[in-house]
Amino acid sequence: MKHQKLLENKLKEKINSISSLPGGDINEVYKIKTAKNNYVLKINRRNLFPKMFEKEKKGLEMLAKSGVKSPNVILSFSDHKYQYLVLEFIEEKEIISVFWDNFAIDLVKIHQATTENFGFVHNNYIGSLHQDNSEKETWETFFIENRIKPLVKQAFDLNKLDRNHLNHFESLYSRLNKILPKEKPALLHGDLWIGNLMCGRGQIPYFIDPAIYFGHREMDIAMTQLFGGFDNSYLNFYNEIFPLKDGWGKRIEIHNLYPRLVHLILFGRSYLSGIESVINKF
Repeated sequence: MKHQKLLENKLKEKINSISSLPGGDINEVYKIKTAKNNYVLKINRRNLFPKMFEKEKKGLEMLAKSGVKSPNVILSFSDHKYQYLVLEFIEEKEIISVFWDNFAIDLVKIHQATTENFGFVHNNYIGSLHQDNSEKETWETFFIENRIKPLVKQAFDLNKLDRNHLNHFESLYSRLNKILPKEKPALLHGDLWIGNLMCGRGQIPYFIDPAIYFGHREMDIAMTQLFGGFDNSYLNFYNEIFPLKDGWGKRIEIHNLYPRLVHLILFGRSYLSGIESVINKF
């Protein structure tokens, strides 16, 4: 591998093997074995997604600060062509029922971290899309201005939405103040599908590939319902510890407009019908 010598110099360890790992839709992802340690290596071109790994590093560290597990960041650096992220390798274990109780406890820990405004101190990415985290005082303003409107415009410019869709979205915006409940900003993982959750030793959840910001915690809850893979028993335990506001189940489809728009832009019009069903309803 052409990067091996550079990595050995940075790690100060001789690399015994480098093998590809699944999940590299945006980045090249590898497992590195040395005599002492195993690591995960992520590589991308420096100018393709500027500072992507620097932002991922800060996201992982922010999650760990909330009291949950995420892979330790070993190295984050770049050269004239590439950016690199080296992480602790987590050996995945088979999930048993207690994992979902542990997940509920840890998700509460994340969501109970709060701050004054919605947003974050820097912008980042969700998948390969830019995510604007400029701060707003209310959730409905942040949700509209920072999450939905930019993607609606982008999808319209790509001919994946038409003028009628835009009119439906405008109608929805005018109603969100009455639909969305008021809560303090909560730290969010931001991209909480099952592929970004791992089961480590002792049935401990590990959170990976975050797109963090402070938002409404129903955003994370909603995304766990979008693509499947989660045992919904976790919701009962979550609600015992940190109850959601009445009607949260009905708001799932509204909050999932954001990831649906992300997928519409990245993966095509097969995601349009799910968006249409929501905006037509509201």
